[in-house]
Order: sequence, then structure tokens, then C-alpha cells
Amino acid sequence: MRIAIALPLLLMAACNVSKDGNGTTTVEYDQNTAESALDTAGNKAAQIGGAIVDDVEESADKVGNKIGDVDVDVDVKNDGNKAN
Repeated sequence: MRIAIALPLLLMAACNVSKDGNGTTTVEYDQNTAESALDTAGNKAAQIGGAIVDDVEESADKVGNKIGDVDVDVDVKNDGNKAN
């Protein structure tokens, strides 16, 4: 989610804004810088996703170790009475 918020900022970083003495403003978009920023963001997202998966697997192992094996014995007796 944070990456989705940061994405517009990364794209803005690829823009070069310059003003000249006549009051003219020029905005240039550098595609290479934008692609590099997006690649970096994608790699970071993959790292975060991998860390989350590792953490979930580790937590599941801990829960499995605490619960262990559970034996259940059920003893059912019938006294012959029927409910109507």
C-alpha cells in the first residue's frame, strides 16, 4: 500500500523543471529515471512480500510446535431411552 502512495512521487522525480529569464517554464520527463525508479519500487515490493511469506511460515511453524499432537477419546454409551 505504501508503494502505491509513493509511486506518484517516484514518477515526479523523473521530471526536470526549469525556468528561464523570460518567465517560461519547461518540464521534461526522463523515461530512464522513471523506469529505474519503478524497477526499484518493484524490487522493494518483492522483498517485502518475501519477508511477509517467511514471517507467516515461521509463525505457522511456531503454532504447530506449541499445539503438537492432540489425542481425543470418545466414549459413547446408550442407556436405551429415546427422546420423543
